[in-house]
Amino acid sequence: MGSERGVVTTAGGRRIEVLTAGDPDGLPWLWIPGSPSAAADYPRLDALAMKLRLRMVTWSRPGYGGSTPRPLRAQGPRIADDVADVDAILAALGMDGFVAVGWSGGGPRALACAAMLPERCQAAATLAGLAPFGAEGLDWFAGMGPGNVADFTAALTGSEAYGAFKEMYFLPMTAARVDDVKAGLGALLTPSDDTARTAELAVWLTEMMHRAGAQGVIGARDDGLAMVAPWGFDVTGIVVPVAVWAGGLDTTVPFAHGKWLAANVPASIAHLIDDAGHITLVNKIEDVLRELLEITETPLHKRRHV
Repeated sequence: MGSERGVVTTAGGRRIEVLTAGDPDGLPWLWIPGSPSAAADYPRLDALAMKLRLRMVTWSRPGYGGSTPRPLRAQGPRIADDVADVDAILAALGMDGFVAVGWSGGGPRALACAAMLPERCQAAATLAGLAPFGAEGLDWFAGMGPGNVADFTAALTGSEAYGAFKEMYFLPMTAARVDDVKAGLGALLTPSDDTARTAELAVWLTEMMHRAGAQGVIGARDDGLAMVAPWGFDVTGIVVPVAVWAGGLDTTVPFAHGKWLAANVPASIAHLIDDAGHITLVNKIEDVLRELLEITETPLHKRRHV
């Protein structure tokens, strides 16, 4: 039936741009893309949601797209802050139980839902998702591409300096053409990737990037600041089943992050794929969702944990 765009207003008066698709009567599926991102239609996901009888819900985080920024507090933004917006979105849409899937920088938000809404989040998945900054036993930057190393290092310098960094390096990306994005994707593909999906993926990522910069650098700045700060919840206390998908050829989010999450999230189900990269895991989204649906249909005492 296609996607529908709307606005949810929080108790504090902020506007959140929301996009829904798939089966109106299906199990709610929160789709949380990475950083930077904003709500943009992806027909492949719309069709998949309908096929699996899911109601896909995605949104633009504060400062992205048409979503009102949060006031920048002295302690800075936290990943946990987004859970209150999730709660507001679900309430406005009349939704209760849900599953959450986060890709890359969206992974920590999926973990936050599992940690902070355990009575409603029935299962979650992190695809090439980051581990907490400063996690014990993890060299957070090891194996990470130089662009991301530079970005997160800049985030550690504080909001003003990082904002200037984003003005220089992020804003030009918001004017990228589809061909530019497609060429960039080519550098991330692995020999096992389905290159046939690249063109469609490039169109979606291009629109998402354009919308992400609608308010300048605010959303991207706050995303980076939140990632290198304390997240506001403890991943080692998660009791909801969490599928951890990570690729051994990923230089955007190193394989070690997925391994750390698989070892430290108590209810994790590990999918550590040696020959997968950052894009591979998006192309496996149907497998991801089918597993989450299987988990939600399995009695708690029979759920498998690793």
